[in-house]
Amino acid sequence: MDVLTDNFSLYGEGFLGTVELTVYSSALALALGFVMASFRVAPVGSLRVLGTVWVTVLRNTPLTLLFFAVLLGLPRFGLVLPFQLFAVLALGCYTSAFICEVLRSGINTVPTGQGEAARSLGMTFGQTLSQVVLPQAFRSVIPPVGSTLIALAKNSAIAGAFSVTELLGTYRTLNELGYSIIWTFVWIAVGYLIITLTISALFNVMEKRWGVAR
Repeated sequence: MDVLTDNFSLYGEGFLGTVELTVYSSALALALGFVMASFRVAPVGSLRVLGTVWVTVLRNTPLTLLFFAVLLGLPRFGLVLPFQLFAVLALGCYTSAFICEVLRSGINTVPTGQGEAARSLGMTFGQTLSQVVLPQAFRSVIPPVGSTLIALAKNSAIAGAFSVTELLGTYRTLNELGYSIIWTFVWIAVGYLIITLTISALFNVMEKRWGVAR
C-alpha cells in the first residue's frame, strides 16, 4: 500500500489524465464515427468513397504511427496545440473508424423496407437516417460501441510516450524513486480496471434500458 499512499497525488493526476483523454477522445470518436457511417451509406458516391477511405486507412494504420503523424506532422503545417489535444485527435480519429463500422453494421440490421417506407412518405435521406434508421440501429450496437470505447481507454496508455499526462506514465517517476515496479504496475492496473468497469457498467445500463431483447 505504501506505493499508493505515498504517491496518491501522482496516481490521481495520472488517473484524471487518462479519464480526460478517454472522455474527450470518445466524444470525438462517436461524432466522427456517426458522420463517417452516414457517409458509408449515403446515396452520394463521393461521400461513400470518402467514408471508405477514412475507415480503410485508419483501421489499417498502427495507432503509434498515427500518434507520430499527428504530433510531428501537424506542427509542420502550422497547427501547434498542447500535446493532450494532439493525443485526443489521434485517439478520436483512430477509434472513429471502428465506431463507424459498428454503426454501419447496426444500420444494416434495419430492414430495407423501413427506409423505403420513409422515402415513400417524402422523407429525405437525412430524415430517414436520423429519425427512422439510426434509432433502431442504436439499440443493436450498444454492446459493441461499449467494447470499442473500453479499447480506447486502454489505448490511451500510448499517449504517455508523447509527454501526455496519463496513468501508465506514472511508472517512470515511481521507478526513478525506487519503488517496487511490480506494485507500481498493480496500482496502475487497478486504475485502468476502475475506468473500464465504469464504462462497462454504463453500457450495461444502456443495454438493459434500450437494447434489443434477445
